[in-house]
Amino acid sequence: MTTPQESPELDHGLGTITEERTEYAYDEGDHERFAHYVRKEKIVESAVTGTPVIALCGKVWVPNRDPKRFPVCPVCKEIYESIPKGEGDGDGGSGQGS
Repeated sequence: MTTPQESPELDHGLGTITEERTEYAYDEGDHERFAHYVRKEKIVESAVTGTPVIALCGKVWVPNRDPKRFPVCPVCKEIYESIPKGEGDGDGGSGQGS
């Protein structure tokens, strides 16, 4: 027969404050060579918070370059052009981030 373990006593004095952080896995490679399509509101959010964005092609990174200086990612472009017009309108649409 097993007995339940005693629960640890609570420290009612000074304690340790822990902060949870999310670790992001950034993709290597093409995001440095292409401008990718990302929802506009996500680009703004990333600029404010530093949170990575996810492009239509699946690349994950924090935009920090002028997308006009790079050619458009061919995979993002193909996906964007396959989206029927009218879908994706509303809360921001798509934009380019680099």
